[in-house]
Parts: sequence; C-alpha cells; structure tokens
Amino acid sequence: MIDFLKSKGRTLFIAYKTLGVVFGGLVTSPLYVYPSMQLKSPTEENYLGIFSIMFWTLSLIGLVKYASIAVRADDQGEGGTFALYSLLCRKININILSSKRSCANSCTTEKQSKLGKFFEESLVARRLLLFIAILGMCMLIGDGVLTPAISVLSAMDGIRAPFPSITKTWVEILSAVVLIALFLLQKYGTSRVSFLFSPIMGAWTLTTPLVGIFSIIKHYPSIYKAISPHYIFTFFWRNGKEGWLLLSDHYLKSHCCFYAGSEAMFADLGHFNKSSIQIAFLFTIYPSLVLTYAGQTAYLIRNPNDHKDGFYKFIPSAVYWPMFVVSTLAAIVASQSLISATFSIIKQSVALDYFPRVKIVHTSTRQEGEVYSPEVNYILMVLCVAVILIFGDGSEIGNAFGVVVTMVMLITTTLLTLVMIIVWRTPPVLAALYFVVFFVMEGVYVSSVFTKIPEGGWIPFAISLILAFIMFCWFYGRQRKIEYELTNRIDMDRLKTLLSDPGIQRVPGLCFFYTKIQDGLTPVFGHYLKNMKSLHTITVFTTLRYIMVAKVPPHERIIVSKLGLKGVYGCIVQYGYADSLSLEGVDFVLQVTDGLQNQVRDLFDQAQSTTSLDEEIADIKEAKLAGVVHVRGKTRFHISKSSSWFDRNMIAFYEVLHSNCRSALPALGIPLPHCIEVGMRYEV
Repeated sequence: MIDFLKSKGRTLFIAYKTLGVVFGGLVTSPLYVYPSMQLKSPTEENYLGIFSIMFWTLSLIGLVKYASIAVRADDQGEGGTFALYSLLCRKININILSSKRSCANSCTTEKQSKLGKFFEESLVARRLLLFIAILGMCMLIGDGVLTPAISVLSAMDGIRAPFPSITKTWVEILSAVVLIALFLLQKYGTSRVSFLFSPIMGAWTLTTPLVGIFSIIKHYPSIYKAISPHYIFTFFWRNGKEGWLLLSDHYLKSHCCFYAGSEAMFADLGHFNKSSIQIAFLFTIYPSLVLTYAGQTAYLIRNPNDHKDGFYKFIPSAVYWPMFVVSTLAAIVASQSLISATFSIIKQSVALDYFPRVKIVHTSTRQEGEVYSPEVNYILMVLCVAVILIFGDGSEIGNAFGVVVTMVMLITTTLLTLVMIIVWRTPPVLAALYFVVFFVMEGVYVSSVFTKIPEGGWIPFAISLILAFIMFCWFYGRQRKIEYELTNRIDMDRLKTLLSDPGIQRVPGLCFFYTKIQDGLTPVFGHYLKNMKSLHTITVFTTLRYIMVAKVPPHERIIVSKLGLKGVYGCIVQYGYADSLSLEGVDFVLQVTDGLQNQVRDLFDQAQSTTSLDEEIADIKEAKLAGVVHVRGKTRFHISKSSSWFDRNMIAFYEVLHSNCRSALPALGIPLPHCIEVGMRYEV
C-alpha cells in the first residue's frame, strides 16, 4: 500500500509539474476567446451556440483525440510528428529516392497492409508523405513565432482597461520589450526558472475557473444547457455562412491555443509519462477551461456588447490586478513552452539530417531535452517582435495563428490515421470512424480559417512552406549523397588491394575516418589514400547512424568491430532523434579505444599467442598517445546534363544550403585543430 501511494503521489507531482511545461498555450486560451465578433448584434442564442461549439471542440479534440488516442502513438516514449513518421518508417519502406523496395525494412514475415504496400510501391506518395510530415514540423516552428506574440500581447492589453490613456502602440512596445527579455534569457536555460512555472500555471488554472463560477452564478446560472449539441445546429441554421465565417474570426484563436497546447502535450511525451499528462488534462486543464469559457459566456449574455475584451471585463474589479499579474505570467510561461519546443524540434531535425546544421547547446546537465540554439533563438526573437510591431492590433496575428495551428492538427489527424491502419492494424471501421469525425470537424475549421489568408494568414503559411522546402531539399540532398556513396563504395577486398600498395605508408597516430555508409567505405577514402599515400597505424572508420527511434540505449550507442586488417577497425555511433549529438571528443575517444581493446581480447582465441594480443593493445595505446585526428569528407555535387529537372533544382538548392551551414564535427564536440576535411566531387 505504501509503495502504491508513493507511486500515485509521484504521478500527481509530475502531473502538477506538467502544468507549467506542456499546457502553456492551452491554459492561456481564455485570454482571447471573444476579442471580437463579426455578428452585428450577438444574441443569447448566438453566445450559447458559440459556447456549445467550444465545449464540444475541447472535449473531442483535446480530451478524445489527444489525451486518449494520440498519447498512445509514442515512439519509445517520444511523441509529436517525428514520432508518427518514425513509426511509419519502421513499419514500411518509405525511401524517397527510388521505387525499389528494401528488404531490410519491408521483407518481414508479417503481412503488409494494402495501404502500406501502396506507399512502398508509389514514389510520389512516399515523397508527399515526407513533405506532409516536414510541413507539420515547420508549422509547429511557426507556433514558436506566433504563440509568444499573441499570448504576451493579449495579456498586456489588460493594462488599458484601468488606464484608457495608454494607447495600443504602448502596449505593443511593452509586449516587444517583454519578449526581447524572454529571448535574451534563453541562453541560460529554463531549469533556473522552471520551478516557477508550475505555481504560475497552478494559480492560473485555479483562479480563472473560480472567477468563471462567480460569473455563472451572478449572470447566467443555466449556461450549461448549452452543452446540448442542439445549440450548435441552431447557431449554424440561423447564421448560415456568417456563422461559418465566424469560426475563422477571433474567437477561433481560443481553439487555436488549446490546439497548440494539445500538440505541445503530444510532442512532450518524452518529458512526462502518459499518466501524468492525462491526469493533468482531465482533472485540471479540462474543467478549468470549461468553467472559464462558461463564465465568460455567461457574462457576455448579460453584456452582449463587451465581446471586444471578453476576458478582462468579466473579471470582478476587486481581483482585477491580481488576475492581470497571473495572466501576464501565464502568457510568459506559454511563450517559454513554445520557444523550448521549437529548440527541441530543430535539434531533432538536425540530428536526423532533415535540417541544415545549426549550433545546439545543452543548457542543463540533468535534463537532456533542455537545449538552446543561438541562431534559431535570435531569428525567432526578430520574427516575434516584427509580428507584434507590424500586426499589433492582434487581428492579423490571430488570423496567422489560426492558419498555422489548424493545419498542424489536420496533419496530425492524417498521420495518426495512417499509424492506426499500418502500425496498429486498427479495424478499418474504427479507423474510418476516427478519420471521418476528426477530419471533417477539423476540415471545417481549416476551410473557414483559410478565408483569413489574405488578412495576415499568409505570413506563417509562407514561412512554414519555405522551411518545409528547405528541410525537404536538405534531406533529399543528403539521401542522394548516401546513394552515390553506396553505389561507389570501397569494399573490404578493394581496401586490401589499396593497402597492399608498397607506396602507402603507415604513420603514427589514431585516425577517425567518418563515413556515412556501413557496408563498405565511402569513396572519399579512396580519394584520400590516393593523394596522401599514407594511413595512420590505427584507423577507425566511424559511421554516425541517426535512426528513426527516440533514444538508443547506452550499451548500443557505440559499437566497435575489427575489419580483418592490421590496425583497421569499424565503429558505429547510433543516435535517436531525442538523443544528444555531442560526443565530447575526449570521452568519445576513450570509449572507442576501450571498446577496441575489449574487441581485440574477444577475437583472440586460445590458439593465438598472448604476445600478439599484447602487441595489438599496445599499438592502440601508442596511437592514442601519438595524437588523434578526425577526417571527414567535404563533398560537392557535380550535376550532369543528363540529370532530371527535379534533381538539378533540388541538388542546386541543397548545395547552397550545404555551403552555408555549420560543419558536422564541431557539433559533435570535437576540437577543430583535430579535424581534417577532404574535398571530392560526386557526379549525379
């Protein structure tokens, strides 16, 4: 019993902590539920219909889709778009380069589904699936720009009610200052202030529903009759096209916020267990939002013309300033949550070679997922401030926010449906029911919010498409490079022939030669050997394998092997998309040399002399003392005239990206003085 209580107590503690990290955008959504209304004369029936829409949207999408179904679609504890695509990658062969099936991925004893066979046989479908997954990740990056802007701006706007002389311009400037300060603090990491997140979110989720209950009792005690779907049908029947357009209006921003919060909840599965997330959502977030929305609606039914500032006007004057402080702090926490999520997405994208290399810094020794990217941070800061100063009235920011988040939720629904059919083998009837219900409901929101693209919604959509194109081109270029290396690889027989050349000298030292292929050596090595005419006494051909899993167990992280030639070894370093990339030079060399010595001992049987064993181990130690060097290829493409227009354009853009990104080895923690780059051109 004691162990049971301890277990439940820990789950509740984690659930409480989850409030401050995962649900930032979700819990701050009441700030902008009713900032404006397109209905000329909103009536009691209109408000009841709107609350009914919000209640059922929150219940179905937040409670059913994300908290009940999506949390099950984890990849070794990690969630988000990467996890969904990872599950599909490991179940079916979805290589985007050719239509040839890979036995390593698809030749299994388990019978493949018809949908899985379709993707394996259709190159266009596989490329489209990859682009959709990448677009979903880019849309979440767009959240990192818009959520801080709209959250802080909406919270700071509350200062105008007691001080009417303060103009919108001053609110925008003050919001920009707050965001700049927040971005400048990112380099110190969130761990130093994260202990404040949970109390802030706890205060927010406690105080807003209390105000909501007070408003319900005072203004409209029968508000919960609107839970009946009858009011939804009545609302659309009476308002028609005007009601449909209202979905894309400002009160949709409340939905967008809990969509963004729900996506954050799904993406942060790796930081919190499923139980804590579900408990936090079901027992705190969900009832808090329902009570707060109900309280705002009750106030507006009695004060129908106050919808332009529905949140702050429904707060009693006696608690106005405490609520203003709490809401502002909650908006900052929401912003921090999305900024941190953006860093994590970029880190995962770089780790899997989906994004050009940028600097990734780990700001905590305890939390592996706490990362920071200087380039990304300052780009986000500039974009956030620009969004506030250019679209400061909140209307166009909200339109942009709506476009991004509704697209993300639709992409998640699509990928999750594929996972249900291909991976989970869900009965077709249930999978179809899930897809129809959520795709239709979310499709209505998407169709409505797309009417706002000319009014600011095009900005994040354009940014997301540009980012998606960059990621797709980068990944395509990297895959084409690997394909060339596999076609022109140097096998072990060819390596023996090259090393048998009397002109090849063995020089003292330990060399890590980086190659992207495992079955053989990269053609860069042949180019290097031909021109340098030398090879280090101990040469370790090292492959960095980023596999489509969340995390690789420590004992499987570094795998060493003897390649059958004196002083020549192989090493595979395996990383998942949620693992740290840093090899920390000295520690990495120590791990590999220790692994080599253990491997040598295992390979020497009783028939071989102990002297040979001692000599080989001594050679490894001496080579390490003589000096360590890391050699990698610096390859470029030479595009032939026979290449297709697709290859010419994609690879040309990849070359531009490759010329302006960071080197891979510094990102691994290896000192630059120990690095050598060997240039070579690959013809395609």
